[in-house]
Amino acid sequence: MKKIQPVRGTHDLFGDSYNKKFFIEKEASNLIGLYGYNEIETPILEYLDVFTNSLGVASDIVSKEMFTLTTSKGNQIALRPEGTAGVARAFVSNGLAQFLPLKLFYKGPMFRRERPQKGRLRQFHQIGIEYLGDNSFFADIEVISIANKFLHKLGLSEKFKLEINSLGDLESRESYTHDLKRFLKEKKKDLSNDSLMRLDKNPLRILDSKDKNDIKILSDAPVFSDYLNSPSKEFYTNLKLGLDDLGIEYIENPKLVRGLDYYCHTAFEFISNQIGSQGTILAGGRYDGLIQRMGGNSTSGVGWAAGIERLSLLIKTRILQNKTISIIFTSNKLLPKAFSLAEQLRSLDIKTDIIFSGNIKKQLKRANKVKSFAAIIVGEDELINNNIILKDLSDSSQKEIKIDNLIEEVKKIL
Repeated sequence: MKKIQPVRGTHDLFGDSYNKKFFIEKEASNLIGLYGYNEIETPILEYLDVFTNSLGVASDIVSKEMFTLTTSKGNQIALRPEGTAGVARAFVSNGLAQFLPLKLFYKGPMFRRERPQKGRLRQFHQIGIEYLGDNSFFADIEVISIANKFLHKLGLSEKFKLEINSLGDLESRESYTHDLKRFLKEKKKDLSNDSLMRLDKNPLRILDSKDKNDIKILSDAPVFSDYLNSPSKEFYTNLKLGLDDLGIEYIENPKLVRGLDYYCHTAFEFISNQIGSQGTILAGGRYDGLIQRMGGNSTSGVGWAAGIERLSLLIKTRILQNKTISIIFTSNKLLPKAFSLAEQLRSLDIKTDIIFSGNIKKQLKRANKVKSFAAIIVGEDELINNNIILKDLSDSSQKEIKIDNLIEEVKKIL
């Protein structure tokens, strides 16, 4: 019988891959919670309009990458390709405007129908935050600061750089888009096919083209910063001053854009050069028009999302400390004592695994295989004196200790 495989672009999470995901989500939840963000969970399935209204029909996500289906009643449904649109829909659906300003945090699977490659899957996982109802640059500084601190907490301090840009307000963006489109139409015959498709509906996305000839053409294109009006310049200047005050290093990238229609003012990306050409590990920006597109009142917003699979590529397995301790016993009549010690450790939130089969050598091999940090050996001779053996599996050292001192000795190794 043919071996059944997972769907292309999906993968099973277990062992180190799951431990990395758990570690990333735990660090994110702990840190983000300190800033007053509350977790929200939105459905994986949304009406297609949620994404066409928010992302724009010309965006790559909507035009190329969504998984969609039609219900028996003719409704078009989509598997969510990103998190912000669903949060915005939930904000409007549940009448959350009364709680503004509102800080929300989400995590979960997303889906995109694209060619699988390193750090880019058809089912992937994201963490994101949304700060709704504050139109000041202080909110932008906070979300960037959280992102920066989060990546440092993951141990990635030397593995990323922050790029920022300003997309200005609607007036600035429209003025720039008009001139950019005029410039690119003069170069139309030399643009890539993807850029030609974007030219009329989403010309800003051409700035992000990876095509070598497009990049060459764009070297002479108008620069966004030249089109910022006074309020936009002031907003951007204050953002940079705030980042400077916090000691957050950044690079200004005048060609940095976000590929979704709802962005304005701040755009930023945290980029690593250690995971191939798809180097963005966390990205976001301000989106003051999104809630209105969903049928709500005009509400400002700023946030970011990070890809867990891409972050996992940068995290070394050695930082994922396994807190499990294994209990080994030399004869079946010692099993009740093994159970008693295991429950004592578990009551103190110490992960404990009893190894039931094999001789001492095989049991220790099993303890090492599951990456336990230590093993407790319950032996008949030692137990006569109310003693057990505690073995540190990091260096194979061991000592005989009193059972009454077990917790104290285990904590020393932890």
